[in-house]
Amino acid sequence: MELFTSMETITHIPWYYLAAIDQYEKSIRAVRDDLPKTNGLISIYMPNDKWVGPLNPDKNDRAPLSIALFNGMGKDGNGDHKADQTNDKDLLYTISSFLLQYGVDDDNMKIALWNYYKRDKTVLMILEKAKIYKKFHTLNLDEHSFPLPLQYNYSYRSTWGDSRGWGGRRIHEGTDIFADYGVPVRATSYGIVEMKGWNKYGGWRIGIRDLNNTYHYFAHLSGYAKNIKVGQVVKPGMVIGGVGSTGYGPKGTSGKFPPHLHYGLYKDNGRTEWSFDPYPSLKRWEIFDKQRKLKSKQSRS
Repeated sequence: MELFTSMETITHIPWYYLAAIDQYEKSIRAVRDDLPKTNGLISIYMPNDKWVGPLNPDKNDRAPLSIALFNGMGKDGNGDHKADQTNDKDLLYTISSFLLQYGVDDDNMKIALWNYYKRDKTVLMILEKAKIYKKFHTLNLDEHSFPLPLQYNYSYRSTWGDSRGWGGRRIHEGTDIFADYGVPVRATSYGIVEMKGWNKYGGWRIGIRDLNNTYHYFAHLSGYAKNIKVGQVVKPGMVIGGVGSTGYGPKGTSGKFPPHLHYGLYKDNGRTEWSFDPYPSLKRWEIFDKQRKLKSKQSRS
């Protein structure tokens, strides 16, 4: 945070945009082996050709003047007269200088990010992260919650990958949590509502993207919590809807199966998105909620 806020003071790029870019790059590096890992506090990585300039004969050039001469992006951010792509301050100052060419308002930031990443979905995810960081004024947003309150009766097991027949042969991309109709459904992470509405498979459903590029999918809802809308920032434990049995038919279809929450997780790596088994995460978050509940009870006694 100190690095981000100090760079904001120098460049006037809001700290939450820098934090969002860094978090996006950190998340894609965690799930891709073809991208180099970074050693500093900052996870932003810039390829050497882009840093020194594609026509620069010195691929190890660290002189800001000659880098600029060859249209390289690398800049000196810490005042040592070197443009070092492994230095946190140099990296942040370089990406900030690129963004400053377009402006610091939201619309120009969107244009700058697209020109840098050339992918609409990446731009969307970075802007979403910036909105989350701006809302909570902190980087410490790693908390999670189980999607149902623990005081209700519910049951679940690992059902990811099971076969499904309605609408054609396909696999089950989630875990079903069975509970009574109307039991509150909660956000499991800090994130932003990317999708809300009906489809014939999931019925009434909500999709929330978190800070790690993970998409949390809640389906078969009985309805939505009041004022939940696309673009809204949410936090763990916030009620977003209720358990239902909607789906498997045209809009409004309900009751074709016992009420339950279909909960799915999807990971984006900067190129594609895929489903992965949410069961281990659900078990971990359930344990965390039980521990928090116990600590809260002990503190009151």
